[in-house]
Amino acid sequence: MSATEPIDDHFRTRVAALTAPPGARRVEDDVVRDDAAVTVREALALFDVALGSRHLDLAARWLRAEGRGFYTIGSSGHESNAAVAAALRPTDPALLHYRSGGFFLARAAQVDDGPTRGLRDVLLGLVAAVEEPISGGRHKVFGRADLAIIPQTSTIASHLPRAVGVAFSTARAAKLGLACPWPAHAVTVCSFGDASANHSTAVGALNAAMHTAYQGMPMPVLFVCEDNGIGISTPTPRNWVARTYADREGLAYFAADGSDLVAALETARTAASWVRTQRRPAFLHLTTVRLMGHAGSDYEQAYRRAEEITADYGRDPVLCAAEMLVRERVLAPDEVLDRYEDTRRRVMELAHEVADCPQLSSPAAVLRPLRDSLAEAIAASSEPPPTAGAAPMTVAQAINRALGEVLDRCPEVLLFGEDVARKGGVYGVTRGLQGRFGRARVFDTLLDEQAILGLALGAGVSGLLPIPEIQYLAYVHNAADQLRGEAATLQFFADRQYRNPLVVRIAGYGYQKGFGGHFHNDNSIAALRDIPGVVIASPARPDDAAAMLHSCVAAAQSAGAVCVYLEPIALYHTRDLYEDGDGQWLAPPGEPAPIGRSRTHGDGADLTILTFANGVYMSLRVAQRLARAGIAARVVDLRWLAPLPVDDILREAAVTGRVLVVDETRETGGVGEGVVASLIAGGFTGPVVRVASADSFIPLGDAALQVLLGEDTIEAAAVELMRE
Repeated sequence: MSATEPIDDHFRTRVAALTAPPGARRVEDDVVRDDAAVTVREALALFDVALGSRHLDLAARWLRAEGRGFYTIGSSGHESNAAVAAALRPTDPALLHYRSGGFFLARAAQVDDGPTRGLRDVLLGLVAAVEEPISGGRHKVFGRADLAIIPQTSTIASHLPRAVGVAFSTARAAKLGLACPWPAHAVTVCSFGDASANHSTAVGALNAAMHTAYQGMPMPVLFVCEDNGIGISTPTPRNWVARTYADREGLAYFAADGSDLVAALETARTAASWVRTQRRPAFLHLTTVRLMGHAGSDYEQAYRRAEEITADYGRDPVLCAAEMLVRERVLAPDEVLDRYEDTRRRVMELAHEVADCPQLSSPAAVLRPLRDSLAEAIAASSEPPPTAGAAPMTVAQAINRALGEVLDRCPEVLLFGEDVARKGGVYGVTRGLQGRFGRARVFDTLLDEQAILGLALGAGVSGLLPIPEIQYLAYVHNAADQLRGEAATLQFFADRQYRNPLVVRIAGYGYQKGFGGHFHNDNSIAALRDIPGVVIASPARPDDAAAMLHSCVAAAQSAGAVCVYLEPIALYHTRDLYEDGDGQWLAPPGEPAPIGRSRTHGDGADLTILTFANGVYMSLRVAQRLARAGIAARVVDLRWLAPLPVDDILREAAVTGRVLVVDETRETGGVGEGVVASLIAGGFTGPVVRVASADSFIPLGDAALQVLLGEDTIEAAAVELMRE
């Protein structure tokens, strides 16, 4: 027996009290009621899906009560989202709200032979079973590759930017004649709640969709707002969603009562058809009701009156559908109850069956998607880059050349961001690329980092290889969740069945002359370094800049890697190293730069300097001065900040027995902390000193030099270390 809930008892009591009206029964090909174009067959199919979704929620609570289940956020009251699935094609990509049990079962019914697999899939997720078809027991998500359902996290509204990216990329891939997992005329569907609709991520995604369509570009996305009027305990103001979205220029608005499955299906069909033919965004406002609280652990009586809760029972879409089917002479009350109890038995049999399914039982099993992806990325990054015959160049020129080579070699690559196309980038790094490769592949975006990264995530999952630019490191924090919560988690929560290859270019670090302040000189990357599985490249020299970009692209192509490519603004156009006119910072594109491997400059046997980015430039200059004082130092450019080149670090440290870590990021949370920890964990016993920038934001002008790490500090630390 499943867990008993008041809504369960209420349904059975109300249906048992119904009386079938006289008259001939409607048959399968009849319309289910006179005011609708939905047949009896279609209505019964929706009703059966709704019953399945309801009993999955009851089973989830039984499993939790038995200590065998781990997730009780249900879909009760939202079963009408099954009508949205029925209005779409099973090849339309779907990014779903966490109350999408009805949608998932309806989509599965379009593909599977019978309801069993769809029901079992959801139950496997509830018990975190290894057999679960999308995450392999890592998370309870609605997702399945053969159903075109892309798994989402429960982060509020974080999937909407990706949905916009999927819709954009489906059309862009067709325009470019490239393979795409979705048909050329697919509609991307994205569902979310009324509380989520207020999140800046949702507002930005809707704005980006309208902004794109306003320019005449295809944007076939159907936003479905399932409005139950409450976010956990906080009510949504009455009519807020309708007042906000019913009259938006460039966004078609459709509304349906989710308590009426038939009306919901008809409206969803109209909305889906409009998007498919017009290739423009639409907003389907589905009024729903939340039953059984936010989740099993939610004591709803603490913030809602009992009469409010019971009043919602009258809007139960499963009960309303049952009453309609009896009223329209489709089913008798006892037939409804038989269907209800038969579904309960089927679901509970499956629940007992999956309750003892194996779960992930070792760190290796949990980490497998991340480790496999990283191993493949490292292997792919060892291939030689196509750089023959190049003259010495600056970092900016090397990146520009490498981007051109990638665009030329890989037709699936898109390069985009603020000011990257017509202007060629704020620092000229992408100059000329739009002219060479066209506006369909190199283009400017609106000013919204969440939208830029969301576009990239949608492109990646749609068979393209995006290289977005975030204009400054300080700006990435506006959209960090798109990397942390969406990009990095996809292969983990999809067990590598979905992936979003990505190389995001970010101009960063300090020391920029003539144009600065905190928002253009940021030296904090702590929020990036702790994201599992993300590769972070930090080139300093022109030869490494080109090779490392090629390594990132190769890793993204072959392993679906998410790569962050940090470009040192202050070194973009640097030509000289030791004195004016020496040209020693210029270099032709160099040898391969495999992920996780450092580069050593010099062979000094007295001191090992471990550093990166601007620290390489400063440390090489300091090393020359140390040599005049009789101290032979070698400078190790880490190059890769995730994963750190730990083996190389330990080897180079052992050569001299003394280590100076030169870290231009902040003292607290800076890269050097991980470097020092790696030395200790690796058994290095020699003296280690770390110098870093102050825990400060970077001010404007020369005041920045008061808090940024400088050459004098590096040199003094090296001399003092040698005295030890």
